[in-house]
This record gives sequence, structure tokens and C-alpha cells, in this order.
Amino acid sequence: MADEQQVLRAVIVDDEEPARLALRADLEAIGGSRVVGECGNGFEAVRLIGDLQPDVVLLDVQMPKLDGFEVLELIGPGVPVVFCTAYDQFALRAFEVHAVDYLLKPYSRERLREALERVRGRQVRVAPQAAALRAAARPGRPLERVVVRDGAQVHVIAVDKIDYVEAQDDYVAFRTAGRTLLKEQTLGDLEAQLDPRRFVRIHRSYLLNLDRLARVELYAKDSRIAILTDGTRLPVSRTGNQRLQDLL
Repeated sequence: MADEQQVLRAVIVDDEEPARLALRADLEAIGGSRVVGECGNGFEAVRLIGDLQPDVVLLDVQMPKLDGFEVLELIGPGVPVVFCTAYDQFALRAFEVHAVDYLLKPYSRERLREALERVRGRQVRVAPQAAALRAAARPGRPLERVVVRDGAQVHVIAVDKIDYVEAQDDYVAFRTAGRTLLKEQTLGDLEAQLDPRRFVRIHRSYLLNLDRLARVELYAKDSRIAILTDGTRLPVSRTGNQRLQDLL
């Protein structure tokens, strides 16, 4: 029997209950780990992992509400993750974001044992670069939604609900539905992921959803402001104005 110090505290995240039960049974048969929590969707996973700080998360990829990559983005680099999924097309993306292992269902107990040994042998978890993680989550396609953690709450924002985004030091502030949500990310990183036909950098500090633009007015010599449909006024740089003219 494994020494208590070597026992891995595990959280299982899978939207299918039979899969969770089977994984729990496999872990018990292998030994050396203890399931301290399980859940069936990404929202619950983020909360549970934050509360329990387990030694390993056994994480499905395709789930309702939040997918596995979005969960990984929100929990950060502190907890090793082993993806357990029936879909082989996500393997490369999983390793790009520094998952410890990727188990393709159905996998053997020996393969699961090997993944757990990888977790034990990992002295330092390499923190995923945030930009690489977000790019891997939606390769080759503009973002359709963004996820923002606000304390214990997780917000999922469809990009068409974003009015504009403002750079604030190492964060971006999403303005949406009358509220502002902060996320640790650079404006340039976000700009590269959004559809350039829908979002335009009107100023070094602002990305604007073109659907929210009412008009552009001359404010002073060579100085313009964007008037949004709700009356919000945002500065427009000379370069930003040229980008607007190219799209309008």
C-alpha cells in the first residue's frame, strides 16, 4: 500500500456519470490515489479545483458550459492535469498547454497507472503561457467566447456581446451588458484571437466591436472620438481611424 505522502489527491471531471464511476473504480484498483471530488461540468470543476487544490485533475475535454481547455485556462498552472477523452484530435493541443498526459478512451489500467506515475515524477510543472493556451483552445478560428474568472464566479461571454475592450496594465477590461469584467491578458494577445472584420483596434488602449459603433466625430485637429450606440465615447487614434475607414 502506498505511503500516505505518496497518495495523490485526485479530482475527476467528466460529464458522463458512468465514465466517472469507471475511472474511480480504476483508481481504486491501481491504488496510490484518493478521489477527493468529482463533477460533471466545467463551472463546477473550476470551483471544486480551487477549493480542494488536488494533486491531479483527470479532465474530460468536451463538456457542457466550459470545455476542458477553458477549465485549464481558469484554474491556472498550479495543478497537474491529465486529459481523459474519447477524442484523439485534441492530443496536440493538450501537450501545447502542458498537460501531463492524454488518455484516449478506452484506456487500460496500466496506461492510467503510467499517467499517474508521470504526475508523481513531475518535479516542476511548466506553466502554460496564457497566449499559447488560448490559441490552442481555438486553433485556426476566431474566438467565439471568452471566459473570465471573477472571484468564485466564472463568466462566459459570447464575443458578440462585447461592446469594447480596454487595456488596463496587465489586464483587459471587457465592457459587456452594462458591466466591466477584468482578465489577466494583453490587448494585443486578445486582438490576435478576435475576428478582425468585427473587432478593430481604434486606439492603443481600445478594441471596439464594430456593431456598437454609431459614428466617428472630429474632436480636435487630427483627433477623433468614436460614439457608441449607448452613447459611450472612446478615443480614436490616427491609425485607428484609418483602420475604421478601411472596414466601413
